[in-house]
Amino acid sequence: MNAYIIKKPVITEKTLKLANTQNVYTFEVAKTANKNQVKEAMEKVFNVKVIAVNTVMRSTKRQKTGRRRLQILMPKTKKAMIKIQDGQTIELFDIGGAK
Repeated sequence: MNAYIIKKPVITEKTLKLANTQNVYTFEVAKTANKNQVKEAMEKVFNVKVIAVNTVMRSTKRQKTGRRRLQILMPKTKKAMIKIQDGQTIELFDIGGAK
């Protein structure tokens, strides 16, 4: 098990709504990781029972940056949506609002 498979949480309005209503949490993961590796890493790091893992490859995109507004190419990333057992939570997504 490699804990470096999980890079960072993806926190947007949509992912917070999924976390509060359906118990689905979204993370950016390593591009080479498969679903079983992501499941093992999540269970080990956050001490939760994972029910399902769905993965999506985000394509490259162009972004303007700098004073001259030069375009740079943002690399491909992989996103994993993890459904965990009812009654369990991951504290990174807890914003203290009502469900």
